[in-house]
Amino acid sequence: MVEVPGRAHILVDTSTDLRQQALRHRINRVDAVLITHSHADHVMGLDEVRRYNWMQGGAIPFYANDEAWETLRKSFFYVFDGVERLGGGVPKIDPRRIEGPFSWGGVRIVPVPLWHGRLPILGFRFGNFAYLTDCNRIPDDSWALLDGVELLVVDALRDAAHTTHFTVAEALQVVERIAPRRAWFTHMGHELGHAETNARLPQGVELAYDGLVIDIEADVEGHLDANVDSR
Repeated sequence: MVEVPGRAHILVDTSTDLRQQALRHRINRVDAVLITHSHADHVMGLDEVRRYNWMQGGAIPFYANDEAWETLRKSFFYVFDGVERLGGGVPKIDPRRIEGPFSWGGVRIVPVPLWHGRLPILGFRFGNFAYLTDCNRIPDDSWALLDGVELLVVDALRDAAHTTHFTVAEALQVVERIAPRRAWFTHMGHELGHAETNARLPQGVELAYDGLVIDIEADVEGHLDANVDSR
């Protein structure tokens, strides 16, 4: 969740436990949703946006690439087919295709194409912050989109090689190339003990954790606004 006071509350992915996270962290508003990819652990909380529909009085814009929309329209067919459901309870979303950088509420959002195995997915950049989850390769053209990133969240599943995720060593290579001021690893498997792994990571690099809040500088209508939280 990227919160820009007075402008936007932007949610990245509708994870399976979205309801529990929203209650725990008192997420009372969602203005737009960005989808990295359509795997179950990233989208199966989509139905929970119904509560926000009711509280906010309308549909919520959803942004995704073509590959994600293809799966979402199948998995959540009842959202898109126009058939009236007895009892209601259908999420109201406004589907939008990501084709390049865009803005929401004056907040500039830069999609960063990534590879998750053979699946093309998206990371997202907000000003000096980039969020790159579920990936094992960054395409050549995407590196330029990460120039100047100071705060980085990147996939690091485990130490052993994997076909769709960065290992810790590979994630460290990404950190070295981007050279952020600080970096956090995400999507870790249970093989990585938190304290033990942090103890062997270089200074400025650590594992993320539930409830982490990072102050970032989002690009807001052409200028940087430092009063931003990323959760």
